[in-house]
Amino acid sequence: MPEDETAPAASVLQDPTAHDDLDDWGPVPDMIEGQSHTDGTLLHKGPDGESECGIWECTPGHWECVVERDEFCHFLGGRATYYPEDGEAFEVREGTVAFFPEGWTGTCEVHDTVRKVYMCR
Repeated sequence: MPEDETAPAASVLQDPTAHDDLDDWGPVPDMIEGQSHTDGTLLHKGPDGESECGIWECTPGHWECVVERDEFCHFLGGRATYYPEDGEAFEVREGTVAFFPEGWTGTCEVHDTVRKVYMCR
């Protein structure tokens, strides 16, 4: 880092499982069944607008899923099943860590409201 620049400040959020100040991020597009709705908190967005991290929460429903950027996530609660277009279905629940590469396609079925912390790049 050049001497005339300062390092960016760290973004910190204590206890993301209990954080209840979430913003309304609206309904999930491309629903197959149900009416999933999302809320979240953006913790950081990179200067290029591409990378970001935060909390995401989603109510039950089933929808088409296309991953537009690499995404790493750690599920904090709830339960969902992902059905890859070209692979075996898998379930996520509290404690699950997953990586979805850019271009991943399939469907997601949320059984119990899920909450995750995520980072996209």
